[in-house]
Amino acid sequence: MTKDFFKRYAISTLGLIVVALGVGVSIKSNLGIAPLSCVPTILSLKFTGISVGTFTWMFNLTFICIQACILGKNIKWDILIQLIPIFIFGYLVDGAIWLFDSLNAPATNYILQILLSLAAVVLTAIGIRLEVIGQGWMLSVDGTINLISRTTGAKFSYVKVGIDVLMVVITAVLALIFFGLLTGNGSTVVIREGTLIQAIFTGLCMKLTDPVVDSIFLPRKRG
Repeated sequence: MTKDFFKRYAISTLGLIVVALGVGVSIKSNLGIAPLSCVPTILSLKFTGISVGTFTWMFNLTFICIQACILGKNIKWDILIQLIPIFIFGYLVDGAIWLFDSLNAPATNYILQILLSLAAVVLTAIGIRLEVIGQGWMLSVDGTINLISRTTGAKFSYVKVGIDVLMVVITAVLALIFFGLLTGNGSTVVIREGTLIQAIFTGLCMKLTDPVVDSIFLPRKRG
C-alpha cells in the first residue's frame, strides 16, 4: 500500500515537472506561450511585481472553484489536496523559465521556433497523462478537464482543446484591454502561431502519446 502510494505521487510529480518544462520550452520558442500559461503570463506583464509562477497558482485556484460548482453537493473535501500541486507547479514554472532564460537567447529561426512549439506540445501531452495515471497530484486545470470529461462523456483530449482555445481567447481580450494589442505587450509575445499550435494539437497529440506513456507506467494486465 505504502509503495503504491509513493509510486502514484512520484508519477504525478514527474507529470508536473514535464508540464512545467513544456511551459519553459514554449516561452523559449518565442512564438507564443502555452495556452494554459497565457493568462498568468499576460497578467504578469501587466502587474510586473508578480511572477508568472505566482499568477499560475492563483489562476489554478479558480479551477478548484469551478470544480466545486460542478460537483455541488457531491463535493468532497479531498478536492483541497489540489492546493498542494498548484503551489508546487507555480514554483516549477518559475524554475523552468529561469532555466531556459539562462541558456541561449530565445529562438529566432522560424523553423526552430516551430520545432520548439511542437516539442512543448509533446511535453505537455506526456505530462498531463502522467498526472492522470498517477492519480496523486493533479493540477486543478487538468482535474477540471477530467471532471468535465467524466461528467459529460466527452473525450479528455477534446475537452482539453476546448479549454485551451478558451484560455487563448481570454488572453487576447486581456492583452487588448491592457496593452491595445492582441499578441502581448509589444515586446513579449504571448499569443502567436505557437500558441495556436499548442492549443489545437496538445489534446490531439495525447492520442499518440497516451498509449506510449501507458505502456511504460501502467501495469500490464495478465491474460
